[in-house]
Amino acid sequence: MVYKMTQASNYANPGPLGLMGFGMTTVLLNIHNAGFFPISAMILAMGLCYGGAAQIIAGILEYKKGNTFGLTAFISYGFFWISLVVLLILPKLGLADPTPSGFMAWYLIMWGIFTGFMYIGTLRANKALQFVFASLTLLFFLLAAKDLTGSKLLGTIAGFEGIICGLSAIYLAMAEVINEQHDSNILPIGKPA
Repeated sequence: MVYKMTQASNYANPGPLGLMGFGMTTVLLNIHNAGFFPISAMILAMGLCYGGAAQIIAGILEYKKGNTFGLTAFISYGFFWISLVVLLILPKLGLADPTPSGFMAWYLIMWGIFTGFMYIGTLRANKALQFVFASLTLLFFLLAAKDLTGSKLLGTIAGFEGIICGLSAIYLAMAEVINEQHDSNILPIGKPA
């Protein structure tokens, strides 16, 4: 028996919340990756609260709407941010050894593979969502290559690419909010395939 909620259309769209949590946190972390600022408490807090908790809440709300893609994406990336912060702070607290860069690369490769599959799921969605997932797939593999090679240049390139990825998620989030509020296509997102 398949359970389907009959009033899902009465719920607000949680997508912009999840996209903003992802987008803003991604931009801020990648400003660091591009070499502008060191990791700070601000990035860690964003990773736990907005990138992490807000995306998980958005994913739970996508579940209530019956959106498997949104559920999987937002809850997965919410826990990505939380796990990344934990990977960074456990060694500082003396609770674990730092993760070797080669092993960290495999963490990023696994997220890149997952994101590549999620990108395939966007091929029937709007162009803006496709861009978010395509650029995120590239970002994970660039960061993994940086960790495998130790190349500072690859890290800088990944940082700038990550800023573009995060900004694309922010744009899509705001397009969904503004277009819905004005009941018009004010900010284009590209028609689904």
